[in-house]
Formats: sequence, structure tokens, C-alpha cells
Amino acid sequence: MQDADHRFLALGDSYTIGEGVPEHQRWPSQLVARLRAAGVGIADPQIVACTGWTTDELGAAMDAAQFQRPYALATLLIGVNNQYRGRPLDEYREQFRNLLQRAIALAGDDPRHVLVISIPDWGATPFARRPGRDPESIAALIDGFNAVAHEAADTQGTCFVDITAISRDPRYRHLLVADDLHPSGAQYARWLEAIEPVAAEILTR
Repeated sequence: MQDADHRFLALGDSYTIGEGVPEHQRWPSQLVARLRAAGVGIADPQIVACTGWTTDELGAAMDAAQFQRPYALATLLIGVNNQYRGRPLDEYREQFRNLLQRAIALAGDDPRHVLVISIPDWGATPFARRPGRDPESIAALIDGFNAVAHEAADTQGTCFVDITAISRDPRYRHLLVADDLHPSGAQYARWLEAIEPVAAEILTR
């Protein structure tokens, strides 16, 4: 489809709003630029995301947001702050499932137009190597949260893209902003190597 009015909704937290990077380097903005360069019509992203949000905080923000459905592409990347705050995995499972159902509804009740993106591993960053933190434990917990998200995506018939491996890759994990925690625009560009092909396929359905 070649339609600049195709709407794109990106739901999430710091990784979607692009903490520490300019707007054009956020991965949703980079994705739009790449898709347009490839001849795929898509509107600027509507981003409902904020640094620090957990699943329940994203849900509350969605309650207050105004949406223009249907979205041809809706993405969901959420959960790192649930893990960081020590919130229960069972709570995440329930709240993530609810968020995913809402994303599907906003995508015209078509799960094929929803893309779940895995949580990157902040345990691979210098921030996680500070005293009192255990990168290996963080990685194991992130894997558990991602398993829940992946299962929900499979159950509800949405797409799932794993960018966690990219965040752990020694070639890219150093691509961070000044806080030594959040990805830089260069690392987000690496994420898009996994995200863009799936998003492009979604937009042709």
C-alpha cells in the first residue's frame, strides 16, 4: 500500500520515546524514515510512551490519550520498569495481555497489524555493572519477562520481534547515550534491522 495516511501507533516507555536522543533518532521516527525511503506510505508516529513507565502506567496513559483508529501498525514494547522495580511476573502477564488486547483493538481488531518488540537487556550496559547490581540476574529476569510477552503475542496472533540479542551483542551494546543505560540512535538503527522487515510486511496486509 502507498498511503501516507497509514497511521502508526507506538506504545511503550523510555525505549520508545528515545530517552536521551533527539526526536529523529527515536526508533519509531527512524522506522518511518526508512519505510518512506523504501516507498511505503506511513504517517508520522503517534507515540504514547514515557521514561519509567510500567505496564499499569502505560495503561493509565492510554486511558487519557486520544486515538485515531484504526492504526495500520501498532507496536508495544513495555516491561523493563516492571522488572527494574521488582514487580511480579504474574502481574506483568495480566497487564501485558490487557495492553496487547487494547493495541489490537486500536489496530482495527486485526492482530496481524500489531507488533510486540522484546525488552532490551539493560544488564549488558555499564550502568548495570555498578556496585550492588548483578548483570547475569538482570539478564535472566529480562528473559522471563520477554518469554511472557512472546507467549502473549503468539496466543493473540500478533507479530513478535526479538531485539534483545542486539542489545547484548558486543558489537552494539556500547552504543548508548551519556547515561550509560539507554540506547543511542545508532543502536536503535540496529534494532530496525529486525523491526523494519516485519513492519513493512504488516503494512502490506
